[in-house]
Amino acid sequence: MKKTKSFLSSLCVLLTLISCKDQLPEAAPSTKLAAAVNSVGGTSLNVGLGGNAYTAGTGGLINDTGLHNWTSTSTITSVWFRLSLTGSLTVALKGSVPTGSSNIKVTINGTVFNKTITGSSVSTTTIGTVNVASPGYVRVDIQGVSKTGSYFGDISDLVISGPTVASGVQYATDVSNYYWSRRGPSCHLGYSVPASTQYFYSELNVPAGQDKIGSYFMANGFSGGYFGMQVNSATERRILFSVWDPETGSTTLVRKGADVTSNGFGGEGTGGQSYLVYNWAADATHKFLLKAVPSATGTNYTAWFCAGGTTTWKLIAEWRRPNINSYLTGMYSFIENFNPEQGYLQRTCYHGNQWYKTTTGSWAEITNATFTFDATAANEQRMDYQGGVSGNRFYLRNGGFFANYTNSGTVLTRTATGTAPSVNLTTLP
Repeated sequence: MKKTKSFLSSLCVLLTLISCKDQLPEAAPSTKLAAAVNSVGGTSLNVGLGGNAYTAGTGGLINDTGLHNWTSTSTITSVWFRLSLTGSLTVALKGSVPTGSSNIKVTINGTVFNKTITGSSVSTTTIGTVNVASPGYVRVDIQGVSKTGSYFGDISDLVISGPTVASGVQYATDVSNYYWSRRGPSCHLGYSVPASTQYFYSELNVPAGQDKIGSYFMANGFSGGYFGMQVNSATERRILFSVWDPETGSTTLVRKGADVTSNGFGGEGTGGQSYLVYNWAADATHKFLLKAVPSATGTNYTAWFCAGGTTTWKLIAEWRRPNINSYLTGMYSFIENFNPEQGYLQRTCYHGNQWYKTTTGSWAEITNATFTFDATAANEQRMDYQGGVSGNRFYLRNGGFFANYTNSGTVLTRTATGTAPSVNLTTLP
């Protein structure tokens, strides 16, 4: 996630420049099926596997030029593209078989075709034609059955044709940004708070099965950083709090909690990073609290975490951002996937019970949020993003190539809980 400077203006600029056991709620009222303005169309289109495919099993590699090292019958390569029109769709494969011939199985939205491909020169083999009954993503699975050569072949593209591709087709077309399209779209909730906001509190719940590896569920973001929880591997999860460097000077650590790791970071901006390796549970409601204390020479930001089912607040860290004199601004939450090999998996999280406290007032509840997304979504490289309301919580959803998406700028309103944060601010660690 790249550095932000204020909410809707700065956040939207930023996001344009970068790239379940529970039943999911209904989409927001503004969720659409119609094709958006940047979609493509024509007589036939080439869908590059480099930005639109994922492999399961062993013996296959996806890079920017397509599918390679395809040696195993256990490898299933899945390719997705989105159609807004219904009717006839013809799918072909573009590629080569360096030696011998290969028998393959191709499944288009559940319809199976068996084909033989051959030829050391690049050619196009028609697989079959299906009827597309409703708008949304089409899935094409490619699997090797038998071969006479050393591997099944090199496949660069699906070639799609027919009435359904005349207009309103969406898939990753920007080779230079395939990394981001394979990660999938990030989407966000923005909250409005007064200029004198010193504390921001929110709750976050991730349903079981939605906590995929590579997920970052960010609860309390602000104009200087972000605070949330990650799934880093099958065995490691983290509570992460990062604060960016200002334009002048460097962010420095003031203090940190027990077992918290702190260091600098780079890549998408620079700054200070702190994280607690903590096995947070899915289906539990976790609490996040953020504080800002400005002064003439800088602002200190402090983050605390309280795991679901407990009442103990843990200090993550306090960072000092020099040459910044501001309380909390640009508050937001987001969901993202940071692992490009996991970008085909669906993720959902619920954000609820947002409250702020100014320097002179009592706790006040936030019941409105504005939905936005990143450049991957804005450029229509991926369309599987969504935000909405489920009772007294907002939700964010991405990945998984579902049909409906939500317009950026949609204002969401949740039911108030009336339950202010139960935290003694004077006894926090």
